[in-house]
Formats: sequence, structure tokens, C-alpha cells
Amino acid sequence: MVLATEMGSSQPESSFDLSAYLVKRKEAIEVALDSALPVIYPETIYEAMRYSLLAGGKRLRPILCLASCELAGGTTSMAIPTACALEMIHTMSLIHDDLPAMDNDDYRRGKLTNHKVYGEDIAILAGDGLLTYAFEFIATKTQNVPPQQVLQTIAHLARASGAAGLVGGQVVDLESEGKTDVSLETLNYIHAHKTGALLEACVVCGGILAGASTADLQRLSRFAQNIGLAFQIIDDILDITATQEELGKTAGKDVQAGKVTYPSLWGIEESRRQASQLVADAKAQLAVFGSKALPLLAIADFITSRSN
Repeated sequence: MVLATEMGSSQPESSFDLSAYLVKRKEAIEVALDSALPVIYPETIYEAMRYSLLAGGKRLRPILCLASCELAGGTTSMAIPTACALEMIHTMSLIHDDLPAMDNDDYRRGKLTNHKVYGEDIAILAGDGLLTYAFEFIATKTQNVPPQQVLQTIAHLARASGAAGLVGGQVVDLESEGKTDVSLETLNYIHAHKTGALLEACVVCGGILAGASTADLQRLSRFAQNIGLAFQIIDDILDITATQEELGKTAGKDVQAGKVTYPSLWGIEESRRQASQLVADAKAQLAVFGSKALPLLAIADFITSRSN
């Protein structure tokens, strides 16, 4: 039985202790993030970057990177710089997403959003600073990994973060606001790029760093694409069913913004069923890895049972 975590509970998978695994990995990531970004002159920008980067959260993205690297025969020390970079890029996307020009949110992870504390100008620059520093950090801090694999990791992550990934998904999301005729195909595009591309990069980059074969990278990619979409479906459901206290951010924003969501197309119960099917399909991709895949399998189950 996968044990419950303080972040939620999970479906039965094995005797793998997901709670202990998440706590241990999260502690390592928090220490690495804190040391990665000291405050130097000009202090304001570094303080703003740290404010959002160290604001907590589940740290699922860097944990996925560490888990996939270990699955492919690598070590956590090989993947820690990339894991930190992934959290930096994710944090950038949250800072920018919360801006008045985007989703206009006042709270994130239970705290005031970056622009509410530092102003819109510094918030934009804090996001820019985190995005660029992420790639510097991978390039300068990754050790015991062949240069070609480091370069491949940077290229994969850059694509996932830009117009071909996260940025492109955000653009189509903005263009779709207030429209009632958004198709399922468009909705899938938005979330496969806005949310899914970076999540997929977390898993695949871990495999790249460890020197995984092309076939195994394809398996990891399909796994991540499925859990990324399931993650977004659950997010859409929680936006309707959870409170602001549970979410750590403003609830009901999708409805207020007139966004088409999976529950608005399918209803809540069918959305839950679709998310569960996606997780089942994702887990099937990792069957060939046996017990080495237990952390990723347990995290996949956790995604559909989380409450925030």
C-alpha cells in the first residue's frame, strides 16, 4: 500500500512508501534551491526571485526528474542541477501567469503573488531572471554527465519552455478566454503545451542525463504526456471543488475568466474517469522497468488523488 502523504493520499501500488520518498526528495531539493540562489547586489531582484522560488509547493517537477534519472541508472547528484532548473522555470511561469495581464491572481501557494509584494515591474524581471539562470545553472553545475547529454538536456528544456511549449500553450489559452466554442482538440493543445511540455521535460531530461536509450526516452515521454494531461484535468476539477485554503491560490478563477475546462466539456465525473484512464495508460508505459519504476508509478497515482 502506498502510504498517504501530507500532500494527499494515493492508490494502492505496492509497499513503496511514497510519503517518505517525497519528504526525502523534497528536503534535498529545498536545500539545493536555497543554496543555488544567494542574495547579492542588486538585492531586490534576488529577493524577489527567492520569494517565489522558495515559497514551498509539492516540488513534483524536480522530484520527477530525480526519479526518472534513477530509473534510467543515474544518480540524484547528476540530476539535482537540472531538477533545480526545472523548478526555476516552473516558478517563472507562475510569476508571469499571476500578473494582471495574464490571470491576475493575488495568491499563490498561500502567499501574496510576486507582483503584489514587489510590483509588476520587478515580478516580470524576477521571472526573466529565473528563466535565464535555470540554463546557466544546468550548464555550470552539472557534474559527472557527458557534455553531449548536458547539451541535449538544455535543448529539450529550452524547447519545452518556449513558443513550441509552455509559451505557445499560454498564448492559445489567452486567445481562447471568453470563447464558448473552444474544441477539445484546442483544449488538449493548450494543456499539452502550457502544463504538459514542462512536465514531460522533467521526466525525459532525467532520462537523458542518465544516458537512457531512445526507446526508453520514448517510454518516459509517453508516460509524462499522460500524467501531464491527467494533472491538468485534476487541476480543473479542483478549481471548482476545492477552497482557496486548500488550493493556496484563488479558487474558481477558470469560471470567472470564462475559460473552457475539462469539467465544462465533460462534467466532473467523466473528467475524473478520463484522468484515471490517462494514469493507467501512463503506468503501462513503465511496465518494462519493473520495481525501478515504483517512485514514478506512485507519483502517477498521487496526481489523481491530490487535493491541492
